[in-house]
Amino acid sequence: MQERAEVTRRFLVEAAAQLFEERGYAGTSISDISARSGRTSGAIYFHFANKEKLALAVVEATFATWPELIGRVRAAKVPALHKLVSLSFAVARAFRDDVVVRAGSRLWMERKAIAAPVPGPFGAWIETVTGLLREAEAGGELAPGVAPEKAALAVVYAFFGLHTVSDALDGRALIEERLWDLWLLLLGMLQAEPDPAGLLALATTGPLTDTAPEPS
Repeated sequence: MQERAEVTRRFLVEAAAQLFEERGYAGTSISDISARSGRTSGAIYFHFANKEKLALAVVEATFATWPELIGRVRAAKVPALHKLVSLSFAVARAFRDDVVVRAGSRLWMERKAIAAPVPGPFGAWIETVTGLLREAEAGGELAPGVAPEKAALAVVYAFFGLHTVSDALDGRALIEERLWDLWLLLLGMLQAEPDPAGLLALATTGPLTDTAPEPS
């Protein structure tokens, strides 16, 4: 019974995510989610007390996407900057291809319209990137004078700024190509022995990634 309930909850979260991503939080009602999911409003309220709870479930599902991915990348037997670049492309593809991730992102942007606290993603990402850059520093990969903590902030700012602009321009259709160009710039400043194109070629192929973008 519990397993069936979890399957139903996930189904409702995905149906709600489709609508939140298409219409935003204010433009989506429980009636809309009922129509999209084929479940009655009563069935939805059985699992989620209100629309706010359903929106938070979408955001939580977005956050739940990352730990397994981060763990897999961190465990890989490759240099730390390779891990960081590979992780960024995997996250970019999730933002482009996964409707729950896209909806979670939109809901966070619209968080002031939600009558409940919405957790933010950036602290965890700053911590993850800082850890990878410290690992890179320990391995002699970072250029002299690069401070992992400050560089991590710059990388996170740049990545999520790119994500926002790419979404506005073309719905993230070209996000991998734009991310490639961003890393060409960033790696030129981060690497002790700059070879951005070489690292990108390695980091966007192989077991840590599904596909590699074509450099522009």
